[in-house]
Amino acid sequence: MTLSELYLTLLIGGTVLLASIAAARTADRIGLPSLLLFLAVGVIAGEDGLGLEFDDAQLAQALGTAALAVILVEGGLTTQWSDVRRLLAPAGVLATAGVAVSVVVTAAGAHWLLGMDWHLALLLGAIVSSTDAAAVFAVLRALPLPQKVTALVEAESGFNDAPTIILVLAFATATTDLPGPAPLLGNLLYQLAVGGTLGVLIGRLGVAALRRIALPATGLYPLATVGFGIIAFAAAGAVNASGIIAAYLSGLVLGNAKLPHRAATRSFAEGAGWLAQIGLFVMLGLLVDPSELPSAVLPALVVGLVLLLAARPVSVLACLLPFRGISWREQAFISWAGLRGAVPIVLATFPIVAGVTGARDVLNIVFVLVVLFTLIQGPTLPAVARRLGLTRPGALREIQVETAPLDVLDADLLTATIPQRSRLHGVAVFELRLPTPTVVTLIVRDGTTIVPDRDTVLRADDELLLITTPDTREATERRLRAIGRRGKLARWLGEHGAPKPEPTTAARSG
Repeated sequence: MTLSELYLTLLIGGTVLLASIAAARTADRIGLPSLLLFLAVGVIAGEDGLGLEFDDAQLAQALGTAALAVILVEGGLTTQWSDVRRLLAPAGVLATAGVAVSVVVTAAGAHWLLGMDWHLALLLGAIVSSTDAAAVFAVLRALPLPQKVTALVEAESGFNDAPTIILVLAFATATTDLPGPAPLLGNLLYQLAVGGTLGVLIGRLGVAALRRIALPATGLYPLATVGFGIIAFAAAGAVNASGIIAAYLSGLVLGNAKLPHRAATRSFAEGAGWLAQIGLFVMLGLLVDPSELPSAVLPALVVGLVLLLAARPVSVLACLLPFRGISWREQAFISWAGLRGAVPIVLATFPIVAGVTGARDVLNIVFVLVVLFTLIQGPTLPAVARRLGLTRPGALREIQVETAPLDVLDADLLTATIPQRSRLHGVAVFELRLPTPTVVTLIVRDGTTIVPDRDTVLRADDELLLITTPDTREATERRLRAIGRRGKLARWLGEHGAPKPEPTTAARSG
């Protein structure tokens, strides 16, 4: 590549990136999932639009898988372990048995309603059976839902990519007879067990290293944290295990450890996740040929309706029925919230690379299905949640506390922003009764700094800087959370600031 070609490539890439960012802003304003506009940017820039040519399915598969790894590392880093810990069993069943049920029901619909042969029907069912992590993380975290519901769908979307990829690879590479259940189950158990173990081990290794090594710049901590997640992904893939599950679990371990500069790390991970999503969706938009899509509309509608109205509800009901505490309203919402996004389109490149007959038609069906049913499901999720009585319109945001170590003083600098409607508003500094020797050293209010005294009254949107010690930091965070929830009499009211308590039954029912 010459220097002029490099400049042209960077110019086109930067323009597409900025157009995608503008599309994300537009999508947020009109209430659409941003992935649709990212795909549109890719289609517009493609051969039938601005003339960019891209039809390398193998490169799309490789880059798409790498982008999914970054997205899942970011998802793990921003997921609270306390939210998903009690939901591992139902999420695991949904991600394995639920995928199997969905594949069978969807394949049966495609075979009997569209006349597809069983091989292609099972391949199509496996491709569209996985909920998409990027779509779920982007949409559900903006809704005031019970934490249990959000965490369950997020955990399922983080876990179910691995079983789906295994099934797609098995069906795509089967030249004559389809693989039997025993080899599939053995491969699944190996990939999940080894990938999960490597993800947890490398995540813990990263935690130990980042706690003990003082890096020379704050910006290196986010790079190192995401780097450990990528290493987990690559290490698992190198031993033919699931890199996807390794990436998610390593991110989960790292994101829930008390590491330095958590706010900077999460901000960097979110930026990397957005960049991966933009690149992934634009690339997939470039990959399809718009002139071939009209013929795929009817098959996509048929398969999508079977998936939405039969396969997904049956799989959710069958998998969650044994678990008490998940109401029918929550099950109905979880069924509707099974969003599809980039993952099925990436998986649709696997049979193209493997040379499966009819694979290009499958890609077009999957592309149209994702677009149509994201338009149906994404914008209607808030209304469905309200209709089922699951939204919590008055829910308060938790106060977020971050840590930056002061190595020389053996102290911690805490930063906290007081959310709107927090009970910390109107509380004087002396009424915080923070554990000794914690002190509030500075308040940033409306762009100006205030050195507080004991009688300074806190306000919403204040940014507080506190100095504490490692031994009292957790107690300080708990005290701030407690007052934020119940006010200065929180201790008398029985509130002790435990991290994110599960919503009450009344809150779940709306």
